[in-house]
Amino acid sequence: MPRVRRCRYPNCHAFAMMPNHYCQKHIEHEKKLQERNEFYRLHHKQNKQSQWKYNHITRYRNPVKAEQNKFYHSRQWKTMRNIILKRDYHLCQYCKALGRVSEGNIIDHVLPVERFPDHMKELNNLVTCCQTCHYWKTRFEEQYYGTGLHGKPTDNPPITDVKLIANLAAKLKNNHELKRS
Repeated sequence: MPRVRRCRYPNCHAFAMMPNHYCQKHIEHEKKLQERNEFYRLHHKQNKQSQWKYNHITRYRNPVKAEQNKFYHSRQWKTMRNIILKRDYHLCQYCKALGRVSEGNIIDHVLPVERFPDHMKELNNLVTCCQTCHYWKTRFEEQYYGTGLHGKPTDNPPITDVKLIANLAAKLKNNHELKRS
């Protein structure tokens, strides 16, 4: 008996003969699906290569970065992360400072570890944040503190006020969006 599966066409419950994904009535969509799958396969391969480079070269570009990365895989970090998530009720503290409510699952250092390594293991230097806020806060840190791979450290004073950081990162985001428009 031939192997079959349900047709992928919306609301079509007919059977498609393997290896096809569409029934005989909707078989014309098969070629488009194969092209899309081929594109994703090629893109995924490139993504895997860049991910490998990041994980094996960029993360370990110097002994300090290697030690930091090792800490993020430790039991101590996992415990700290759970404490912060419970303390902040899984809510993004930067969004909260701006009057919004959004779920967060990233633990962020208020003072960047790269510039202030002594504060890396302090609970009061950690907050929960969403992916968007984390991205824009990182861009803010690159400009303000000179962090990042090619950043040049600045002499700017440390900012620990979450609301101020949220406002400055939001301002940076708004300026970026205005330039794109």
